[in-house]
Amino acid sequence: MRRCSPPSAAASRICPRPAGARFCTTPPAASTGCDGHQTERRKAMRIGVAGLGRMGAAIARRLIDVGHEVAVWNRTGARAEPLRALGATVAATPRSLAAGAEAVITILTDAAAIDAVYGGPDGLLAGDVKGRLFIEMSTVRPEDERALAARVAAAGATLVECPVGGTVGPALQGKLLGLAGGAAEDVARARPILEQLCRRVDHVGPIGAGASMKLAINLPLAVFWQAFGEAYALCRHLDVDRGWLVELFADTSGGPNVLKARGAAVAKTLATAEQGSATFDCDSIRKDLRTMVAEAHALGFDLPIAERTLAVYDEASRAGWGGRDCTELPAYWSARTKG
Repeated sequence: MRRCSPPSAAASRICPRPAGARFCTTPPAASTGCDGHQTERRKAMRIGVAGLGRMGAAIARRLIDVGHEVAVWNRTGARAEPLRALGATVAATPRSLAAGAEAVITILTDAAAIDAVYGGPDGLLAGDVKGRLFIEMSTVRPEDERALAARVAAAGATLVECPVGGTVGPALQGKLLGLAGGAAEDVARARPILEQLCRRVDHVGPIGAGASMKLAINLPLAVFWQAFGEAYALCRHLDVDRGWLVELFADTSGGPNVLKARGAAVAKTLATAEQGSATFDCDSIRKDLRTMVAEAHALGFDLPIAERTLAVYDEASRAGWGGRDCTELPAYWSARTKG
């Protein structure tokens, strides 16, 4: 399996492109290794994006920013309007989206949404899609990706799965983590697009392997927020600054990367209980946890920690926390256990 190379020192430098410029204006001989130069060396493509939730919209915007001709479709049309303003074409149906694209990226809620968007008389596979490349990024079970791959192949097209790790900020910056599944030659075909979206792209195996890895990497993150809420409940009575407390946790051996990256948001919620904007909300985590538990049961084992965490998040959602960001969930457990 091919692993991506680590970024060069030059690639970490700040690009000197002028404000508003699509590409860096530094001559190639003096290139900083910025995204603009990388994009100039690659052919701009006609790329469709179906599914404009937070991540789908961010991915579409990233593709526009690096110079591709982007078309979008979403079941709720209003979500496409901000991208239209940035230059994207808005397709009337998934079928018309696929008709005008060389490659189509889908990032959808669940297996039912995948079936609806790819199938039917107006679906992605309804027209002549021979030779098209489909890149599927949804967080679903491996069996769902394998079933879709068979349908795509029957239509004469190619499917690569590549669920991604990361949230909106990394998506806009092209710094996601890509977990690609598919035949080696198909992943190689998709790689030029994926490398403009991801800081690393790992080919983890055949179709279905990407889905397995995505469920696996999301599990520790999902249960961490509950674990941290329980840890905070043990020391919330102390009269200490919440920012200092979160920084201390982040500096311990149990402090994950996400606490280092998003500690300020966690501390703010612990101190004020204010609701901020969500990048990965409680209901999205619940959906992923249900998928993990179902996959584990299909493989013949249980996930007791994940199942208990899911029960807590189900309770939080019923209490009105479903749309709140994952960084706010530790505050739910503390509030629930007061008194």
